[in-house]
Amino acid sequence: MMAMPNGADQRSAGSAVVVMNPRSGGGKVARFGLVDRARSAGAQVRLTGPDQDAAALAEAAVAEGAGVLGVAGGDGTVSAVAAVAAEARCPLLVIPAGTRNHFARDLGLNITNPARTIDALRAGETALVDLGLVGARVFVNNVSFGAYAEALVTPGYREAKARTLLEVAPGYLEGEQRVDAIVDTPYGSVEFPQVVLVSNNPYHISTLRHLGRRFALDTGQLGGIVLKRPAAPPTPDLLPRLRGDLQRQGHAGPSGEGVLTWTAARITLRGAAAQLTAGVDGEAVLLDLPVVCQIRPRALAVLLPRPTAPDAGEHPR
Repeated sequence: MMAMPNGADQRSAGSAVVVMNPRSGGGKVARFGLVDRARSAGAQVRLTGPDQDAAALAEAAVAEGAGVLGVAGGDGTVSAVAAVAAEARCPLLVIPAGTRNHFARDLGLNITNPARTIDALRAGETALVDLGLVGARVFVNNVSFGAYAEALVTPGYREAKARTLLEVAPGYLEGEQRVDAIVDTPYGSVEFPQVVLVSNNPYHISTLRHLGRRFALDTGQLGGIVLKRPAAPPTPDLLPRLRGDLQRQGHAGPSGEGVLTWTAARITLRGAAAQLTAGVDGEAVLLDLPVVCQIRPRALAVLLPRPTAPDAGEHPR
């Protein structure tokens, strides 16, 4: 469980505006009756659409005097509204209405019933958490380069996410494809790795049960993960070797091969390429090199229900 400051913060639900993406999570906004639930709590609701993106709706709400911003949708929608909330110094209510709800899960929210989070509008607590920054763009979860980023720009990804990733990933994991950049790490520079992941606070990767969880969002540190493999034909022991690399994380082999993990306030990718394809909170973008990722400590106030508890297990001891 992430450490959070104590103290209730009573706010007027009438000053809250909740931005909702009705397409997220296969239609969770409608399935869980989130519009009516938010309005019953005294909030205004604004829905995204072809001509109404989440950031623009949030900015308009702030300009009109909203005291609390809410967001219901996937992590891309959450990230867009979080950037506006942080800039306006406005508390953010996150309603987990996406598919993975990565940020909401790591906040300890109830991701199985997103409507319960709306109760925080009447009686909630605020907590300050970090935000990531890549260039001028905010991220709440991570910036990825390599297999996942390529999958995001592959036609048909949104309709068949798992299948597309499975088609793209082997070329990277087997060392045949690479990220066209050099990553500076505490272990030295790693040239042309297969996977680079920069996260807003580090991920837990040492045990399978908690793989990919963040048990703190206020450490003031980015998490860095780099995977580099030599070019080689496919082998049947790829997964066992990758598992071994994870167990030896932070100890690169010859030529920097293996899995490296570290934390830092700033992580840079550089190289001769003009741009890199990246996934920023699950959204495909092109980033100019050098790519500079930074942390903004305690930049976002989140409004949480009381009491809060994680949905998927406790912090490993």
